[in-house]
Amino acid sequence: MDFPNTDPRNVTEWHAHIYYDKALTRDVAARLRERIARDFPDLRIGGWHDESVGPHIASMYQVVFSSARYGAFVPWLQLNREGLSILVHPIAADAWTDHVIYGAWLGDRLPLNEPVLKRNRA
Repeated sequence: MDFPNTDPRNVTEWHAHIYYDKALTRDVAARLRERIARDFPDLRIGGWHDESVGPHIASMYQVVFSSARYGAFVPWLQLNREGLSILVHPIAADAWTDHVIYGAWLGDRLPLNEPVLKRNRA
């Protein structure tokens, strides 16, 4: 398979999935969430998902941000993730390609429910 190269100028939106263990690190995730809201008030922070949702097997919440904010937010997140695993990916192609091929992990790589992603391919 050829790598699906794409022009980053075509990407307008990014997602950061911030994963946590609801019994052990939800308070850490909450503290990070508060800092994101304070330091990046223009970003959209999604709801808590303590149970598996879509392709995300682990508990998580999502932060949505523009390409214009990538350069400020992702380095900040990388340096302030408090040990949590985070998947950062563009909205560029289809769900599987965006999460699995284009996705970048901060911290430990976690498994995704790839059949769900493949089922939702455009």
